Parts: sequence; C-alpha cells; structure tokens
Amino acid sequence: MSLPESFQFTKEFEVGSFQVHPNGNIRMACLADLLQEIAWRHADSADFGRNLLETKQMWVLSRLEIKVDKFPKWGDRLQLFTGGRGAEKLFAFREFMVWDQDQQVVARAMSSWLLLHTETKRIQKPELVLPSELFDPRSAPAWQPEKLAVGGELSAQEEIQVRQSDLDLYHHVNNTSYIRWVENFLAEVSFFPKQISINYLSECLSGDQVILSLFEMDAEKFIEGKVGDKAVFVARVR
Repeated sequence: MSLPESFQFTKEFEVGSFQVHPNGNIRMACLADLLQEIAWRHADSADFGRNLLETKQMWVLSRLEIKVDKFPKWGDRLQLFTGGRGAEKLFAFREFMVWDQDQQVVARAMSSWLLLHTETKRIQKPELVLPSELFDPRSAPAWQPEKLAVGGELSAQEEIQVRQSDLDLYHHVNNTSYIRWVENFLAEVSFFPKQISINYLSECLSGDQVILSLFEMDAEKFIEGKVGDKAVFVARVR
C-alpha cells in the first residue's frame, strides 16, 4: 500500500473518552501517547525497536515538536502516519502526520532520537541499527526540532513529585508524562496550547521533586522543569 508523503507506516486509532479534556478535545499528552505508540510499532516491525534491548541498546527521545491544526474530539477516528526522515550526526529523525476521518491533516510532529547503551548511557551512532532505506544517514530533514533556551519573565511556579504512573519501561519518566505536566500547569492559567516544542535534557526518576517554572515572553511561553539544580526538560508552547 502506498502511503502519502513517503511515510512508511500507518495505524488507525479512535479517540477515547479517557483521552479528552472536559471540552471534548484530545489532550496534547494523549496525542503524544499515540505518536509514541506508532513509533514503537514501526520500529518493532523493522527490527530496530524493543529487540535492541538484547544488545543493550535503547532509543531515547531527545526533542519533539507537535503542531495541531484542529484538535480531534472524543469518538473521532484517526489515521496516523510515521516514517524515518534521515539522520544527522548523532540524531535520527522521525516525522508524524495525523489524518481525521475525512483524510484532512489535523496535526503534524517531528522528533529527534538518540541511541544509547543501556548500561554505560553512551550515545551511539544511529546508523548502527537503522535500516538505511528508512533512515538515510546522508540526509536530514529541513524541519528539525530546535534546541530551546528559556526566555521571558518568571510568572508562576509549581512543585510536583514523580509518581509510579509517570514512569516508562526503563523506570524513567515517560516523555509523554512531561507533556501532561506542562498541560496541567498551563491549564491553571487557562492556557491550552496548539503547539509544543520540548527538549528532554536529563532523566527523571520515581520520587524526584520537580520544580516547574513558567516564563512568558510576548506570544510564547516557556516551561522549565528542574530537580534541584538539574534541568530535566524545557518546553515552549504557543
């Protein structure tokens, strides 16, 4: 089956009642859950997914950018697409596209990933495990999630504790949990973003006390998460 825009893998989902805000729109974190799921499905189907644990390797999401044109609602049927978009230096890139039931694009996302040794945590070259036909190491996409730096005036802070439900298979905070923290924090100031860019900077573990800080600058807002003096993530929302 030929897929649009040179995507390599597709899967359909239905938005559940447990995935939406009180207004019926899908939560950004739940949309990120779907992106994470299809990424794993694609990786597993081509033998560069969970099987890498056998050789003590794992993928770590470094940066993610999501742009929503129209939020899907409870009961909407979605078709998600994903595909490799090349590699550059130590980053491997993966793009996503989301269709509604009328095959209209409602969201797009781009991500950059690092390949780590599970014990030494040393970064490895992604072409060691990636199929070259899916991730061409000689090319990189024009759209790349950017490195973020916090700017603006501090306007709010909140302290949260990492819970068991925040963790992934590796006992680290799941990448979508950070997005959920950001969503909940911003909801307190009645802001619901349609775009989010996030840099994952350091691992976060069960029991950690995370200080969330909101900075505002013109039309942009930045959220920084720290454990003590260690920055664990920074996000920009619009």
